Amino acid sequence: MIGYVTVGTNDLPKAVVFYDGLFAELGAGRFMEEETFVAWAIAPDVPAFSVCKPYDGNAATVGNGTMIALTVDSIDKVKSVYAKAMELGGTDEGPPGKRMDGFYAGYFRDLDGNKLNVFCTKTDAA
Repeated sequence: MIGYVTVGTNDLPKAVVFYDGLFAELGAGRFMEEETFVAWAIAPDVPAFSVCKPYDGNAATVGNGTMIALTVDSIDKVKSVYAKAMELGGTDEGPPGKRMDGFYAGYFRDLDGNKLNVFCTKTDAA
């Protein structure tokens, strides 16, 4: 159902460095790029993630209560993606851990304050 999600940034070059590093952990790469917009995906036929400078020219702001969840296939991958976000300058919003039966996640914010999580539903080893 979701084709892509977009978050705003006030510093596109810094955001692109952050997301290039983060999405490399997920096996995703850039597939669309314009002067004010960059998008990443694992393949062209799956949901994508993009970052852009706001079209209206105003400052990008963070949506209160908005969060984007990135799915992975293992607890180890949750940990590695979360660690990569921290390494790239992200801010902790809840370290990797079991949140409930069948759900393991780590929460972080990007350089502009957008909230993301990385999760898996294979928690038998947690």
